[in-house]
Amino acid sequence: QVQLVESGGGLVQAGGSLRLSCAASGRTISGYPMGWFRQAPGKEREFVAVISRNGGSTYYADSVKGRFTISRDNAKNTVYLQMNSLRPEDTAVYYCAARRFPVVSTNGEDYDYWGQGTQVTVSS
Repeated sequence: QVQLVESGGGLVQAGGSLRLSCAASGRTISGYPMGWFRQAPGKEREFVAVISRNGGSTYYADSVKGRFTISRDNAKNTVYLQMNSLRPEDTAVYYCAARRFPVVSTNGEDYDYWGQGTQVTVSS
């Protein structure tokens, strides 16, 4: 079993930055693709970014491309999401997730482990 705990959320003004962290415990996540997803009030969960096991490949939703950067430190068993140029529409609960199958996916249904989420609120 893998436990994931997100941190780093908060309230920020539009144009600001936040760095989310996802710390894993229970077992190493070095063999798992890792993803970030988000869910805004009244909306379905949506894909944000994913990173391959060794960090060599990353994919982003069009809405965050060029503003968000996903990275990982397998030695620390942690995944990050650097969010720059934040917009009010980025307001959501952000979740990290781990996929046991070793291929990246943008579909949340493919992920096996989820954190509890961290709130990000961007004011205009």
